[in-house]
Amino acid sequence: MRASRLLSILLTLTVRGRVSATELAAEHEVSLRTIYRDVDALSAAGVPVYATRGRNGGFQLLDGYRTRLTGMTADEADSLFLAGLPSAAADLGLGSVLAATQLKLLAALPPELRERAARIRDRFHLDAPGWLREADAPPYLATVADAVWTERRVEVRYERANRAIVERVLEPIGLVLKAGTWYLVASVRSDGRGPRTYRVSRILSAAVLAEPFERPVDFDLEAHWADYQRGYQGRVYRETATVRLSDAGRQLLFLVGTIPARAAHRAMGPPDADGWAQTTLPIESVRHGHHALLQLGADVDVLEPAELRDLIAASARALVARYDPAGAPSDGVSEGASGGVPGDGAGG
Repeated sequence: MRASRLLSILLTLTVRGRVSATELAAEHEVSLRTIYRDVDALSAAGVPVYATRGRNGGFQLLDGYRTRLTGMTADEADSLFLAGLPSAAADLGLGSVLAATQLKLLAALPPELRERAARIRDRFHLDAPGWLREADAPPYLATVADAVWTERRVEVRYERANRAIVERVLEPIGLVLKAGTWYLVASVRSDGRGPRTYRVSRILSAAVLAEPFERPVDFDLEAHWADYQRGYQGRVYRETATVRLSDAGRQLLFLVGTIPARAAHRAMGPPDADGWAQTTLPIESVRHGHHALLQLGADVDVLEPAELRDLIAASARALVARYDPAGAPSDGVSEGASGGVPGDGAGG
């Protein structure tokens, strides 16, 4: 433990220059007396560390001194790919390892490149999760990650999107962090259907088995995920709706989801004399289209499919009957309705 602390103090001084004893004690969670003893030990080992007194004093290394004690452990090397995602490293139990890795990398750089790296860190930050979303911290992520790394099967209880709970023995091939959400790419044992995708937060229990499995030699996780994403839109948005939109409706299209909104804008025809424009947008189903398009209120006119138009009209009549019983129409509504909340996937 002390050897690790001595190395950390040495690397900190290499990277940051002058550092006070108080700062070192706080960072290593030890007493000032321990820091003084550690610095004496470094000096006795031939490290040219000296102290300056005064308000801005502290310990620092003799100019020009560089250490070669920057060899990385296996875990530290593994954490390199997460250097821009400290929260992901923490989810995988590599938070402190990543910090040590970055310190070693900085210590190994010449001063001019070290300063450049510090400038980049001060000016650029990657925040993967989307707005208004809680960070995805699945309780069994570390367990699943261990199974991925050791190439052993894992037995899980999994909650499907329809709330059905199933038990599976999976052969975990890889983990993907997408927009702050962790996904597991895995095959079911003896299934023969190839890799499938599981949301890690839906895993209700997980136990790594002693059974190893043979990971496909030619499997490319990045390429697989790219193919999966390309097919995702077609699997989710299986139907289309033809609508007319007012100018305000066109401005509110973002409410139906990023993918449908972009498709609708690309297919948008020119506005007519009254400012309404016709377009086609993808929907998951009539049910989801109903909830999504209700958000546009009277600024959308659903033309097709007829079932969707009928649902929108029925909702409009129900709203009028609830809020103004005396004025409830008897023959439908011409332009649409307001209110509603999109179902899963309607938000893109």
